Amino acid sequence: MNFELSDEQQLVRDTVREFAQTRVAPVAAELDRESRFPYELVEEMSELGLMGIPIPEEYGGAGADTVTYALAVEELTRIDSSVAITMAAHTSLGTMPIYLFGTEEQKQEWLPQLASGKALAAFGLTEPNAGSDAGATSTRAQLRDGSWIVNGAKMFITNAGTEITACVTITARTGDDEISNIIVPNGTPGYDISAPMHKLGWRASDTRELSFRDCAVPEGNLLGPRGKGFQQFLEILDAGRIGVAAMGVGLAQGAYDLALAYAQERHQFGRPIADFQAVQFALADMATEIDAGRQLVLRAAWLKDQGRPFALAAAQAKLYTGLLSNRVVNAALQIHGGYGFMDEFAISRLYRDQKILEIGEGTNEVQRMVIAKLLGL
Repeated sequence: MNFELSDEQQLVRDTVREFAQTRVAPVAAELDRESRFPYELVEEMSELGLMGIPIPEEYGGAGADTVTYALAVEELTRIDSSVAITMAAHTSLGTMPIYLFGTEEQKQEWLPQLASGKALAAFGLTEPNAGSDAGATSTRAQLRDGSWIVNGAKMFITNAGTEITACVTITARTGDDEISNIIVPNGTPGYDISAPMHKLGWRASDTRELSFRDCAVPEGNLLGPRGKGFQQFLEILDAGRIGVAAMGVGLAQGAYDLALAYAQERHQFGRPIADFQAVQFALADMATEIDAGRQLVLRAAWLKDQGRPFALAAAQAKLYTGLLSNRVVNAALQIHGGYGFMDEFAISRLYRDQKILEIGEGTNEVQRMVIAKLLGL
């Protein structure tokens, strides 16, 4: 076993860490308070090559491996989840489906602008009545005179409505017993995007409800073979769980960092609260669990990079880091005491941002179902 990162992986990790600390941290609270999408930071991340990390260079990406991608996601989330999910959702959900399943013509049309970060992409899977049961999608697409006529709605879609969003790939029923994926360009008549949704956390990320009313999309925008959409989105979700698991580690690490610094500064009974064994034990537990979670994430990413089965490892990492981040951020806020309940302290933002990590990309319950199935149960 080799736990050493390559020179390139360390460079990316250190570069993203510096970017997060110097560029994201100073504005994170303001972006959250104003629910303002971080256009300037997305542009800077594009210049750093972060918006297309795993996409090959021939299509405008950085051509990096999954381990590098996971490290970058962790470092961003350590400071701000909204910025991290903007990058992660664009990469793993918006861009990756086109790279994995698109024709060469589709790749040439979409990937250069997406991988470079000049435009964003989204993936429309969840519906008002199809969440954990994603296969119950009711959005329909009928082929008429060379166009797919789409009718339906999607819910909780990330990056769909920004000023620089180019497209959304949606799942739709193209027959009674078949689901397909179709690329819908933004601005297509009949495709309506709601105002930004108000959320408990991730307030600076873009989350919308989408509706399609006789929306005509060219037949050539079908992504991969007709009727293969269900298998495609399962593969997309398997890989996406690595990114969300990395967010769990990053948020936990950020909460630990805040708690440790506060415990060393806050004095009670004449000494820093870090001198008290109760606080020391809480910090010790946090650090131990974070290390364990990070290894689960890197193992899943490594397996994917090796071309080996990784779905079980990804689901385990996602489940564990969701629970881990819950425990850590709760303990970190407890260490802050009453000040942790105030919006002026960053830990309150991390506390709100955490919960979605146990819901998005498959709830904790769905992860357990996936794990049990892959264990042969």
